[in-house]
Amino acid sequence: MQLEWTQGAAMWLGVLLTLLLCSRLEGQENLFTINSIHMQILPNQEVQNGDNLTLQCIVDVSTTSRVKPQHQVLFYKDEVIIHNVSSLENTESYVIPQARVYNAGTYKCTVILNNKEKTTDEYRVLVRGVSDPRVTLDKKEVIEGGVVMVSCSVPEEEPPIHFIIEKFELNVKSVKQKREKTSPNQNFVTLKFTVEEQDRAIWFQCQARIASGMEMELSRTIRSELVTVRESFSNPKFHISPKGVIIEGDNLNIKCTIQVTHLAQSFPEIIIQKDKEIVAHSRHGSEAVYSVMATVEHNGNYTCKVEASRISKVSSIVVNITELFSKPKLESSATHLDQGGGLNLWCSIPGAPPANFTIQKEGMTVSQVQNFTKIASKWDSGTYTCVAGIDKVVKRSNEVQITVCEMLSKPSIFHDSRSEVIKGQTIEVSCQSKNGTSPIFYELSKASKTWASQTMNSNEPAIFKDNPTKDVEYHCVADNCHSHTQLVSEVLQVKVIAPVDEVKLLILLNEEVESGKPIALRCSVNEGSSPITYKFYREGEGKPFYYVTSNETQAIWHKGKATKEHEGQYYCTASNRANPSQNVLRSNTLTVRVYLAPWKKGLIAVVVIGVVIAALILGARLYFLKKAKAKQMPVEMSRPAAPLLNANNEKTLSDPSTEANRHYGYNEDVGNHAMKPLNENKEPLTLDVEYTEVEVTSPEPHRGLGAKGTETVYSEIRKADPDFVENRYSRTEGSLDGT
Repeated sequence: MQLEWTQGAAMWLGVLLTLLLCSRLEGQENLFTINSIHMQILPNQEVQNGDNLTLQCIVDVSTTSRVKPQHQVLFYKDEVIIHNVSSLENTESYVIPQARVYNAGTYKCTVILNNKEKTTDEYRVLVRGVSDPRVTLDKKEVIEGGVVMVSCSVPEEEPPIHFIIEKFELNVKSVKQKREKTSPNQNFVTLKFTVEEQDRAIWFQCQARIASGMEMELSRTIRSELVTVRESFSNPKFHISPKGVIIEGDNLNIKCTIQVTHLAQSFPEIIIQKDKEIVAHSRHGSEAVYSVMATVEHNGNYTCKVEASRISKVSSIVVNITELFSKPKLESSATHLDQGGGLNLWCSIPGAPPANFTIQKEGMTVSQVQNFTKIASKWDSGTYTCVAGIDKVVKRSNEVQITVCEMLSKPSIFHDSRSEVIKGQTIEVSCQSKNGTSPIFYELSKASKTWASQTMNSNEPAIFKDNPTKDVEYHCVADNCHSHTQLVSEVLQVKVIAPVDEVKLLILLNEEVESGKPIALRCSVNEGSSPITYKFYREGEGKPFYYVTSNETQAIWHKGKATKEHEGQYYCTASNRANPSQNVLRSNTLTVRVYLAPWKKGLIAVVVIGVVIAALILGARLYFLKKAKAKQMPVEMSRPAAPLLNANNEKTLSDPSTEANRHYGYNEDVGNHAMKPLNENKEPLTLDVEYTEVEVTSPEPHRGLGAKGTETVYSEIRKADPDFVENRYSRTEGSLDGT
């Protein structure tokens, strides 16, 4: 019982200690820091190609924990991660075995611990040199003109790589051929080299170049195996027959031969040349032959050229031919003859050996003797040669050009006369000698002065162009190789018509013409050939009111007595046969004014004044009559209106209306209808009466209620002296209701 209690107490004690320890651990924080980081490069930052390269990243970390924290280390090359490792160690390494050029660059490393990070400085690593290239050939033996494929590679390096391949001949130090090529995506190249005819034993060497930053790294130069070159054919050889001295007339044989190797796939082409002229050739054999009868023209240098694809071999030889006789010489008494003169030709050989002679004209025989004589005609013009022969040798002389000149016929001169020549237009004057040897020299004279010349190589007319401005005379002179003097043509007269120029209109007297006086218009031109048609127009009228055709440079229209009808604006036109119908020239426009004579103006003024005076007198008389009548018919203010008159001036109402007026103290005098005042003892008033007529519209009884009539109302206004009272009287006449 006691043992069990003891074991239970121990267990609870252990639990209690554990809890105490955990609480203490929870209260304590695990701290860390990265003190430093740097990189070490072994053996050095600059290594040789193929050496091992080690990059070490050394980290110093401090922590409160008894256990080192795990951190992450990253290695970079040119900002690109190349290695990543998690470590508890202070140093981590990255090994690059056999470093190459592409391993050169900028390196650094970074350590990451939880959320903390630190990076070293950047370190520049250089790899010097390029690994040795490898050179391989597709064949070790080749014939002339063949092709060798040369491959050069650097398996350990990465592209781009620049390769240089050179071709050498055995025992020759200089480079025969050099080619370069850059391989951007592969670490090798294959180049083609042609074997030339001079090659006997050749070899190749290769070098590789790789750019590293701003610098270029070079490899060693590696040499290939030896390549043996076989001839495809031998150098050509000449064989000449006959041997020894070769004389003109001998059969000359020139042969060129070669030897072809069994490795050749076909025969080469053989060409024999004399100077630059090909005289013989062969394509399907080992020789070419040139055979000819020997003459001195066959003297010279001969070349044999053998060509097969890219191979060409040449050899030369000089051939000398002994002359049998000299080249004949052809002579003439004259090379330019007039028709009818004597033509003399003779042929000779220096040393005068016996020979056969033939004189030929342009390949046709004209004489078989040394001398040739005849009367020359124009058909004898041409090229003559002499041919001389001894045995089989025939030689041709120099050429002699003979010109037989036919006399010219008198030249004719003419121009296209189908239409008249207008001033300023171009005409063509032709001069022609229909017979005579060309070239013919023509000279045109204008107004007895030399104006132009022309040479024709045929009997076609010579055409001269001119722009005459006035009547002119032409003649021409013709000449050729004949000894006769120049020939002169007849005189050609050309009449030139001038179109109308600058039309002017002028008033001869004055722009203002007195009525009844004469009026005259003159239309003139500055220049123009007759006849000229003049037309006079009035502005606004489509047709001329006067026209005339005249040989003068002016025309006049006149009128004996001018009237107002002749007033207006005038212009004229002028034209002749040189003016096209659509180009008729128009003059300036003038304004003509016609005014009355002074005596007419005075007469009109007198008449007008008389009419005005008469009108004034008549008006005054009517005025006074009316005023007198108004004084005889005074109307009082209380007097009823006068009876209404109908259309026939008859009264429409009865007389009782007049009776009503008496109640107002008026007496009516039938004789003069004068109105007298009721109080006769009083002094009569001095009155001034004015009447005003007014029309009033009122209904007419006989037309019903809707009809209306018109009445006339006269208002009488009397004006007294200033000391008296003004009395007004009104009277209504013609009222429709009778009141």
